[in-house]
Amino acid sequence: MKRGFKTFLKEEDGMGVVEIILIIVVLVSLVAIFKKEITSVVNTILKKISSQAKVI
Repeated sequence: MKRGFKTFLKEEDGMGVVEIILIIVVLVSLVAIFKKEITSVVNTILKKISSQAKVI
């Protein structure tokens, strides 16, 4: 039993999945918090692109 617990602690296969899930949760949270700011920046960039495309 003790040996099985030690090998369980040494296994790191699932750690990568947990880290990726935590990173995704943090990114989704940041997007949710800064949604208005991100939207305004993207809209500004798209307006500049479309106005400069008319010049060409």
